[in-house]
Amino acid sequence: MAKLTKKQKEAQSKIENGKTYTVAEASALIKEVSNENFDASVDLAVRLNVDPRKANQMVRGVVTLPHGTGKDVKVLALVTPDKEEEAKVAGADYVGLDEYLEKIKGGWTDVDVIITMPSVMGKLGPLGRVLGPRGLMPNPKTGTVTMDIAKAVSDVKAGKIDFKVDKTGIVHAAVGKASFDAEKIAGNARELLTTLVKLKPQAAKGVYIKSIYMTTTMSPSVAIDTKRFTEQ
Repeated sequence: MAKLTKKQKEAQSKIENGKTYTVAEASALIKEVSNENFDASVDLAVRLNVDPRKANQMVRGVVTLPHGTGKDVKVLALVTPDKEEEAKVAGADYVGLDEYLEKIKGGWTDVDVIITMPSVMGKLGPLGRVLGPRGLMPNPKTGTVTMDIAKAVSDVKAGKIDFKVDKTGIVHAAVGKASFDAEKIAGNARELLTTLVKLKPQAAKGVYIKSIYMTTTMSPSVAIDTKRFTEQ
């Protein structure tokens, strides 16, 4: 086992072993134990009591974080010419169609979100092998396949994220940056957790949320009390 550095030991000592914290407490504590030399992401890992292999227990959705992600999200709008100006005005970083399809075919994926129109999805099918593994394939369920391009781009730029439970039953999502005020981190975390509760599958039995951990890119994790995660 690797030895902890002095900074890591100091950070670990601030977290009470075996204790679970409220979202507000965890958000304040995570700022104390984050000692990266960059503005680290603050992430939540939520373990759900679901079996993602069963279609009726899949948990997937979108949430708009009230305080944004703190990240400059690069958006590619794959649209027809009549929608290009709408996408540009809304703030899309890249706008076009065939030229970008060719770039993607060549392996270019230097974007965070791709937004497109229903009529364009047929052209994206052959690019599934490139976009799928990177989580970039647009999907109507996440609002990235729509005729309202302006709203879709604006929502993503404002802090809209999509999430999906992985094969081990865990939802991973970034809820801000270490530079955020603790109140903003907590507000974003509550929004995500409240959304997850609303998405509880009817087929899920027993305790739905088994554990919640908050962490930054390199900090120790802070356990959050699952029974009272919406507390102020």
